[in-house]
Amino acid sequence: MFRVALANVRPASTPEESVAIARDAVLRAARERAAIVCFPECYVPGYRTAQSKTPIDAAFLDRAWSLIADAADSSGIAVILGTERIVDGKPCPTALVIDPNGTLVGFQDKVQLDPSEDDMYVCGSERRVFDVGGVMFGVAICHEGFRYPETVRFAAKRGAKIVFHPHVNWPEPGAFCPATFGDSRNTFHEKAMLCRAAENTIYFASVNCAYEGSGTTSAVARPDGTVLAWQPYGEEGLLLADLDLSAATGLLAMRCRSGA
Repeated sequence: MFRVALANVRPASTPEESVAIARDAVLRAARERAAIVCFPECYVPGYRTAQSKTPIDAAFLDRAWSLIADAADSSGIAVILGTERIVDGKPCPTALVIDPNGTLVGFQDKVQLDPSEDDMYVCGSERRVFDVGGVMFGVAICHEGFRYPETVRFAAKRGAKIVFHPHVNWPEPGAFCPATFGDSRNTFHEKAMLCRAAENTIYFASVNCAYEGSGTTSAVARPDGTVLAWQPYGEEGLLLADLDLSAATGLLAMRCRSGA
């Protein structure tokens, strides 16, 4: 079994608080014997909005990554940190992968932006997979994992057993507020999590912040498209799941003759 932790943490009020919350979650996940912990989209320094005036601060990001890498090193756990980095002078949503020795392995940028993000971010251009401790995985960030199956199939075809899905989804006025994962009255988003797993025969691990009233929560889907674990809506904490990686064969991804 391979234990993963999804950091269903509360939204931070400041960039500095996001680092403190992230470091604490890394240490707690290690105490729970997780091999890897994944954070929501752009958790450090925080997801931008159209009203956000937060300037890009490369020095802050470098310090934040170093502090979280130190926590990973001291506790022996790998980290997938939802963050941003600077590309052509603008912020790009990304996931920073840190190995259990605190080494910055690399980034998976968000390649497909949501249309609402066009004025806030720039997108990346390449996809990759990561190998940490002999376990191959990929990362698809929010909109691209929900709506673009090829972003997940890319990793599955290259041997990924898991695709992690950092996302951010806050409450919308008048929207349905689920109490049970996959409620038929809800939007398509949680069903998409199950589809990404089943259509590729891999695990799909999606993580959101602990927003009360949000339409999605953090969850892990098995390679057959069933739910392994999900976090109660709005409840802060670590979602832990033990994965049988032998079940993640990638069979259906490999049989797909088109796409990624």
